[in-house]
Amino acid sequence: MAKTSASAPRGRGRPQKGEPELSKAQIVEIALRLIDDEGLQAFSIRSVAKKLGCYPTAIYWYTPSRHFLIAEIITVVLRDVVPTADLTWQDWLRALFTRYREAIARHPNVAPLIGVNLVSNASVDLDLVEGILSKLHDAGFEGTPLINAYNAVIGGMVGFTTQEFAMVPPDAEDLQGYLSDFPDSIDAARYPQIAQLAEQMVGSAFILRWQNGATRPMSGAFEMYVDAFVSGLESQLHVKKG
Repeated sequence: MAKTSASAPRGRGRPQKGEPELSKAQIVEIALRLIDDEGLQAFSIRSVAKKLGCYPTAIYWYTPSRHFLIAEIITVVLRDVVPTADLTWQDWLRALFTRYREAIARHPNVAPLIGVNLVSNASVDLDLVEGILSKLHDAGFEGTPLINAYNAVIGGMVGFTTQEFAMVPPDAEDLQGYLSDFPDSIDAARYPQIAQLAEQMVGSAFILRWQNGATRPMSGAFEMYVDAFVSGLESQLHVKKG
């Protein structure tokens, strides 16, 4: 997957004598494993260096900052999300959204980092950008509407999945206890739909849950979301033609 990185200063210092031999790929691998195993709160340049048995300055020789290391981690996580080009634009977008969600499901603790990386310009995935633009152009979008549609795809691809795999709150057990009693506390006259559906929603619906998609996937809602998104783009093309 083609990628270009924004220019950045060289690392802060060469690895010191006696430190282990390192590579950027090794650093990224250890950093991702740390995030997977211990959570995002455990991730720092210092913690990665400790896992590698070196000083933090050795890490900075290969990546100028934590920010750029995050960009490299996201590149690894998302390296296989771009579908093959032989699909229709509708099926290509469905496959893109699905492959992105599957990539995040394998590394759910990375989800909060995605939005930051996509606005940072520390790493630009040219295959992803070109793939989306090409398929939307094939669909019939051009000029400013094409850019608008591209932005909508990025926002749509990231939005649902980032929310589905949001970080589990540290007080999840307390929240579970509170929400377990929630259905009985609803004023059915004022909130009839909530009262009717609360038992089904608690624990498995946005706002009313204490787990994320790693434990309680929201597959049905995701499929509806993707279908609605693609249908929405199709409707924009019909308006344009009309």
